[in-house]
Amino acid sequence: MEAILIPLIVFSCIFGVFYLFISTRNKERMALIESGQSAEILTNPDGNKFTGLKIGILMVGVALGILLGNMLAHAGVLGEEVAFPSMVFLFGGIALIVSHVVIDRMRKKN
Repeated sequence: MEAILIPLIVFSCIFGVFYLFISTRNKERMALIESGQSAEILTNPDGNKFTGLKIGILMVGVALGILLGNMLAHAGVLGEEVAFPSMVFLFGGIALIVSHVVIDRMRKKN
């Protein structure tokens, strides 16, 4: 019985978050339209321009973290329980910082 409750709770929470997001977004847009303003101020034309680059750099960082965590675990420097999560978070964070720097330079160049 408990095995079926966990997926139901998880999926209902995910559904609830998406429902709240969509309904709140709709209410914001309707309020703007009712007040005579355009809903275009909510969209950022450059916001999604570099999403692929961000995700790509993040995935490379996570992959490097997994590789280095595996090397540290097999070398005996760190335990496997510590090596993998620490290296994934470390290199994932470094990748996000690198993507921020790269995107800032690209925006300044344009």
